[in-house]
Amino acid sequence: MDPFKIGGKTVRVPLIQGGMGVGISLGNLAGSVAAEGGVGIISTAQIGFREPDFDQHPSEANVRAIQKEMDKARAISPDGLIGYNIMVALRDYKQHVKAAVQAKADIIISGAGLPTELPGLVGDSSTKIAPIVSTEKSAKVILKYWGKKYRRTADLVVIEGPKAGGHLGFKEDELKVYTPEVYEDEIKKIIAVVHSYEEEYQTKISVVIAGGIHDREDVIHALSLGADGVQVASRFVTTEECDADIRYKQAYLDAKKDDIVIVKSPVGMPGRAILNPFMKRVMLGEKIEHTPCHGCLARCNPAEIPYCITDGLINAAKGDVDHALLFCGAKAYQAQRMETVKEVIDSLFDRKES
Repeated sequence: MDPFKIGGKTVRVPLIQGGMGVGISLGNLAGSVAAEGGVGIISTAQIGFREPDFDQHPSEANVRAIQKEMDKARAISPDGLIGYNIMVALRDYKQHVKAAVQAKADIIISGAGLPTELPGLVGDSSTKIAPIVSTEKSAKVILKYWGKKYRRTADLVVIEGPKAGGHLGFKEDELKVYTPEVYEDEIKKIIAVVHSYEEEYQTKISVVIAGGIHDREDVIHALSLGADGVQVASRFVTTEECDADIRYKQAYLDAKKDDIVIVKSPVGMPGRAILNPFMKRVMLGEKIEHTPCHGCLARCNPAEIPYCITDGLINAAKGDVDHALLFCGAKAYQAQRMETVKEVIDSLFDRKES
């Protein structure tokens, strides 16, 4: 494999650890992945849920926790590449980006909407930027916009396919259209778009494929499509270093293929999760009582939602799995045992024991 570069920085392993909120990929997991040569990613989605004032002042708690989790990650990997996943759909998106830059993030990866403002928010800092795209059209739109408004392009592009976990960048009917073969063609089109901007800006823009990357064969296949690396999330849930509660990890180990379903988030976006008692109640049309609004998603009206996504994801992170939204990738059911981060990366890239 060629050296994997992000904005001039060389990464030993062509791996991005996917950001998982709420509280699944925090400082411990991100730092551990970075220490093994990959890029560790902290999710800022309700990152401050364990702060004592989270219920009263969620915005302040989240900003404070962004720095705290970076400090944890840096203690594990002082020289590794560590960044944040920040969703455009967050109500406090701008504040999170600025806090991430303040925390000296190596990179910000941003999706759940097009991150049109990201270059302006990071300014002339050393923080690299990466949009998450799912279609050729979205890649063209965001790269053209960044070039026209900011005279800047991406340092990395993440192509997130229909087998990813959590919120998906597709409408429900599109998920049926994008067979593996059809989506492979879409991936090649996106990579061609990125290459055109490499030529224009005379710089390397690495491309990683995300969604359904579980084993060595998946990595080889992604690279064969023209990607420079992969983004892996669900595989890291069942590691000792993952920040989630052990009962959340056990839910992955217990899941069967038929347990993994497409669900709707409270704001209507499709997502992928493990079918559990909580989600069965939602699917039956039950409106589940929730806590006072913690101000997570910009387009959420607490009076109209069937359930609170913050409540569901916090319950997941804390291990209350029967009352939780258990986001996962399409191949999460393949997890058979607890592993270490090193074991996962060794198996994905066929690294020999050292």
